[in-house]
Amino acid sequence: MTNLINKVQLIGNLGKDVEYKKLENGQSLSRVSIATKDIYINKAGEKIIDTQWHQLIGWGKTADNMEVFMKQGKKVAIDGKLKHRSYEDKDGNKKYVSEVFVN
Repeated sequence: MTNLINKVQLIGNLGKDVEYKKLENGQSLSRVSIATKDIYINKAGEKIIDTQWHQLIGWGKTADNMEVFMKQGKKVAIDGKLKHRSYEDKDGNKKYVSEVFVN
């Protein structure tokens, strides 16, 4: 188990159209959010729908394809890997972000 794999597979609906950029170095970057739902019945017999939002990131040719094929409301299946990062906002507060880098 020394070589564990970081792999994420999600099926869900896109919350908005892709944000697509061509960077100064010529690299393409796409960002979009996807909603997944976990539906279950709680102990009181109530149907619970738990929606989770995931941020998707694409680079290069993947970013180009995301921009063309991913539109708001569309159901998609993606494969990628999970990455975590932190940054400081404009007020100096440390923020943590988890993103799925699409393959």
